[in-house]
Amino acid sequence: MKKERVKNVLKWIKIAALIYVLGAIALYFLQDAILFRPKSLKSTYKYDFPEKHEDINIPVNDNSNLNIIRFFSTDTITKGAVLYFHGNKKNIAWYAKYPPFFTRHGYEVWMIDYPGFGKSTGRFTEENLYNWAGYLYKYVNSKFSSEHIIIYGKSMGTGIASQLASKQACKSLILETPYYNFPSILKTYLPFYPINRMIKYEFPTHRYLLHTHVPVTIFQGTADRIVTYSNAERLKVFLKPGDEFISIEGGSHNDLFKFKQTISKLDSLLKN
Repeated sequence: MKKERVKNVLKWIKIAALIYVLGAIALYFLQDAILFRPKSLKSTYKYDFPEKHEDINIPVNDNSNLNIIRFFSTDTITKGAVLYFHGNKKNIAWYAKYPPFFTRHGYEVWMIDYPGFGKSTGRFTEENLYNWAGYLYKYVNSKFSSEHIIIYGKSMGTGIASQLASKQACKSLILETPYYNFPSILKTYLPFYPINRMIKYEFPTHRYLLHTHVPVTIFQGTADRIVTYSNAERLKVFLKPGDEFISIEGGSHNDLFKFKQTISKLDSLLKN
């Protein structure tokens, strides 16, 4: 009886070990499919946004295409530009409901799609994302001086936005549902895997904040189940005096703009 029990225990240990190894292999080789959910579009696709906008395509290295949508200010004057870096889903169309929160205050919103998202083509790498953010900044900076440029990141885009703000002058940096770094998101749910060694994307937001010298505002929901509140809260120690960490009570990952606190604070940031 005892031998049979030991045999059964060993059998289940082997099964558990096999599942663990297969999970690790799947996570390592399928991480792009797990982490990112792009939706590509044909180059001839026409967006039908109700807001006045311009569809811009910039050829970049390796015959890649950087697609940008420029949403124009709906105010009587144009005060500046918001460089908006979206999350890991679909394409610009998925995030097109957000520009009006900025354009009504006199800011244009310049939103890019990453390689493989929307009409953008090319190789999706962390380095390319930083490079493309730099291309966008350079393009917009030819029209607006740096003191009139706000850099905004949502979810995945917060790491890209933070890296850009650490390199380029701007008016301010605004982060919606940011993370400490990319591996830390997965560690929350898979603590038994050596995530740092397995994931090829780092996006170390915390490190970039150390080199960001403009005002920083963070919006984070307390009920966020994707980037947990405790994850985002780790960024507090990297904020400067005057920077703000805005906790949205009950807010989750994609509904912060349903809260008056978010709208009110963003309105005050965009008044000038």
